[in-house]
Amino acid sequence: MKPETADCLAKAMECLDGAKRIMTLPLPQVAAREAYLAAYHVAEGYIFEQTGRIVKTHRGLRTAFSRLARNEPRIAPEYLTFLATAYELKSIADYSVGPTARPITADDTTRAIETAERFIDTITQLLPPGLTPPRGPKAQPDLRRLGLGVVSGDLARGYE
Repeated sequence: MKPETADCLAKAMECLDGAKRIMTLPLPQVAAREAYLAAYHVAEGYIFEQTGRIVKTHRGLRTAFSRLARNEPRIAPEYLTFLATAYELKSIADYSVGPTARPITADDTTRAIETAERFIDTITQLLPPGLTPPRGPKAQPDLRRLGLGVVSGDLARGYE
């Protein structure tokens, strides 16, 4: 497994852990966003492992992952749908306002977390052995290896 892939998996697991922790609070919209980000990062890692490239947009990620998943029968179609559905939850959480905004329910979030966890497990099994990403909230990817530059402020402390 490439180091950048391991970094993406570590970030996916960090987001999944965050979603589970946040789900214990009355903040389903935040937990749903974290579940989407867990799926995003595991797909990002899979794409990088297969192509050596990092996608730059959410749409680009869905397109690239879909293209690769077509050739891998062990990737269930539900994960392709989930990336789009979970992105919709993220968009609702981030941008919906006013009395007509669709609320994100605890059931929406529970389903998103469960699917993200299965997605991470599936992709992890498909990746070559090698670097094993750390699990838990202390798992931090090396953003410089992903071409994201130096991180400033509190986040930079682990990267200096």
